Amino acid sequence: MEYDIILISGEVYFDHPLSGAAIIKRWLEKNGFTVGVIETPQTEEDITELGKPKLFFGITSGSMDSMLRNYTPLKKIRNEDKHQKYSHSCPNRAVIVYSNWIRSKFKYSIMVLGGTEASLRRFIHYDYWDNKLRKPILFDTRADILAYGNSEKQILEIANKVKNKKSLIGIPGTCIITKEVPKDVTLLPSFDEVSNSKEKFCDFQNLLTNEKNLIQKIDNRYVLQFKSPIYTSKDLDEYYDLGFSRQVPKEMRGFQFSVVSHRGCIGGCHFCAINLIQGNKIISRSEKSILKEIEEIKNHPKFRGNIDDLGGPSANMYGLDCNKCNNDCFECNKKPKGRWLKLLKKARKLARIYIKSGVRYELLTDEETSELYEHHIFDTLRIAPEHINKNILTLMNKNRSDFTKFIKGKSKLSYYFMMCHPGSTMKEAKELADIVKKLDCPDAVQMFTPTPMTISTCMYYTGLNPKNKKAVYVPYTYIEKKKQKRLLL
Repeated sequence: MEYDIILISGEVYFDHPLSGAAIIKRWLEKNGFTVGVIETPQTEEDITELGKPKLFFGITSGSMDSMLRNYTPLKKIRNEDKHQKYSHSCPNRAVIVYSNWIRSKFKYSIMVLGGTEASLRRFIHYDYWDNKLRKPILFDTRADILAYGNSEKQILEIANKVKNKKSLIGIPGTCIITKEVPKDVTLLPSFDEVSNSKEKFCDFQNLLTNEKNLIQKIDNRYVLQFKSPIYTSKDLDEYYDLGFSRQVPKEMRGFQFSVVSHRGCIGGCHFCAINLIQGNKIISRSEKSILKEIEEIKNHPKFRGNIDDLGGPSANMYGLDCNKCNNDCFECNKKPKGRWLKLLKKARKLARIYIKSGVRYELLTDEETSELYEHHIFDTLRIAPEHINKNILTLMNKNRSDFTKFIKGKSKLSYYFMMCHPGSTMKEAKELADIVKKLDCPDAVQMFTPTPMTISTCMYYTGLNPKNKKAVYVPYTYIEKKKQKRLLL
């Protein structure tokens, strides 16, 4: 069979709404295109398995950056760690590797990049594993276009334009390489400027957004981003109602009956790049759509009565949709209230609903907390205070409430903390360690890993807070990172 589109993925493909490749495949098929998938190719020959597509190859490393997947924060290869079960099935810099294989075997095929790895490397970025600045991934791959974010709208418009032999310039939510500077764009500091000035890199970081057309000069060409398309509740309802079989690989069984309630995040954590992928506004599915999915899950032959998780980046951000201004939604006193609680009460009449994805405890009301404890905790309520030192919390943009006040008198809590974030000396690490040792159930203590495009990574690379250009202490050496790790672990 000759497919219109062939997707290349660094992850095992599974027909489930938690799989980005599955949503893209089913969405394209619903709109009349035939789609083949090559999962975890290991050689150039694997790329040829389905032949050449009529329209284009879609290339992704999957839900994670391949370097983050394959290496620990101390740059050790994960599959050499005897304490971890890990299969190194995705090559380093997978998007570049797959693109080069395709160029070798199918020289003139159109290539479309997508997924997390491509999205976070769409401009100049600091690469922790090379410890240097790298050019946008479109330059390394020689691909035709990059679709950033979830990309359902982008991929369909790309498919229609390639089919009708129309230009790919101007598609919202995409990036291309160009030699021209169009009107109505924000000019970012160039590769030469950010390479020679840490302050310019900070200026560049401060300008990053999905909401504007951005352009950046790389040698004698430019990478041009077209602002993100507007996604709506109606769009999400349609994407999650594509009739997935929900068959999952063995390692995903604990998520087989999870339900996605919304996209986006208003938290604005500086170590996270979700605002540059899904956006910094909440887009919630309709209550009707979510309840319909739960009803359909109940008919699955393997369903045993439990919805594994109902949530998004933070479960209790469901229903906080608002596009009235560009102010900080997290701090806004006018944000919508009550939709999440209403959804939980209706959903638990259909099945046992668990919240495993974690909540922002700063946003919880007393009534929501009671609802969680009475009906929705599987083992623990997961929260992510990340740190307890106010200066570091400010650098993380997490200094929004009193963690110790929230946990007082509460049981069944587990916590996520982060060590070695910019600002952390041995003093702050000991301060965190002293608190962690007193807690009953710290779920995870992770070491900060600089990933492309985040504000915290900018701090790590420049040694400056990009918001005010003031110096920030950074634990750079492996020796110090290991010392901080020993204190906590």
